[in-house]
Amino acid sequence: MKDIQERIGYQFQNVALLNEALTHSSYANEQKGKIRHNERLEFLGDAVLSIVVSDYIFENCPEMPEGALTKLRASLVCEKSLFDFAKQIDLGAYIKLSNGERKNGGAHRPSIVSDAFEALIAAIYLDGGYEAAKRHILRFVIPEIEHHRNNSFKDYKTKLQEIIQKNPGERLEYQLVSATGPDHDKHFKVEVHLNSNVIGKGGGRSKKEAEQQAAREALELMGY
Repeated sequence: MKDIQERIGYQFQNVALLNEALTHSSYANEQKGKIRHNERLEFLGDAVLSIVVSDYIFENCPEMPEGALTKLRASLVCEKSLFDFAKQIDLGAYIKLSNGERKNGGAHRPSIVSDAFEALIAAIYLDGGYEAAKRHILRFVIPEIEHHRNNSFKDYKTKLQEIIQKNPGERLEYQLVSATGPDHDKHFKVEVHLNSNVIGKGGGRSKKEAEQQAAREALELMGY
């Protein structure tokens, strides 16, 4: 148990919670129900995961409307994402499975491993509180959010450029309007011009992000 605690960067006060989180129902059944399995913890972990992710993207993705936030949250809490997060700490290797389940590849089965990841969230939450669980979750979630935002931003500018190129002679230009705040927390405002007309405005923590938001507004105004 020491190894997995080092991997997740959290030291349990009540190691029994960690044991429960890593115990699959097949193993508990093999022990004739003498030990607890992780299904109840999975239920709680799912709820904690959802509120942490919802709170973070609401506060840190102000450019996203409700529909985009919903889609982003769904992509972060789905089985595939949880399985990918779990693989980063090799969680499958620590799950207690019945002999038959292990021989059948249970330690690498997305449904089993992602469920254990949710159970682990609940165990940390019960042992160390909301902030401890939040730190654990965001360690995995933040890089995925940034990846999603960067890809989305790239699409806005690319799509706008592709549309404008269909009309020869039209000129698209991004202009920096302002850059305010200290170096560690600057806010940029940008306008996107089509010839001499402003067709979109955007703001962000970097010039690139502001340009992408200006392109997004332009696309919305153009009906895309």
